[in-house]
Amino acid sequence: MGYPTLAQYTSDDWEDRDQWMRVSTLMEFAEVGEGDQVADVGCHEGYLTFHLSKKVGVLGKVFAVDVVSSRLDHVKALAKEKRIGNIKVVLGDYDNPNLPVGQLDAVFVVDTYHEIEDYLEVLSHIKTALKPRGRLLILEKLKDFAKGKSRESQAASHTLSSEYVKKELERSGFEVVKQDLDFGTWNHEPGKQMWALVAIALDNGK
Repeated sequence: MGYPTLAQYTSDDWEDRDQWMRVSTLMEFAEVGEGDQVADVGCHEGYLTFHLSKKVGVLGKVFAVDVVSSRLDHVKALAKEKRIGNIKVVLGDYDNPNLPVGQLDAVFVVDTYHEIEDYLEVLSHIKTALKPRGRLLILEKLKDFAKGKSRESQAASHTLSSEYVKKELERSGFEVVKQDLDFGTWNHEPGKQMWALVAIALDNGK
């Protein structure tokens, strides 16, 4: 794909990730299309942000959200270098991603949800940001040694079960409409099973 070395990872790292993370499948799973407005919450170095940017095209928009300003500086600089104009960086708070209200077709939270302590508060803000029938996609990895442990124990080990997340989504007024609990292995590492789900807000035009 040829991303410059300004990003945290090299081009080869990103291209390999395209395969094991099944990025094209994630896009299909969340029904992202040209002209959509989407958010990448916990964008880190911008890996998914730039994929989303290409997918939504010049008529779409990507809100790249992170709580670390230096990461957003990387994304902004890379977008400028690549002359990409459909990415807006957003400095989020730990309990609020600071997304626009009622404008988003999809929100992605990839390998980030387990880091969020005020997850019900954040889910409430995401719900407010989505359009009617807007989709929330969450992807996480569940490490073998953490299976069956408490939510707190899993999160401390940077992992999380889909069962906890599904219950939290229901408490927050979402309905899970798609799920794949065997999405592949995180970064080719045995014992790190990925799962992905898509949810919509029940009172956002169900």
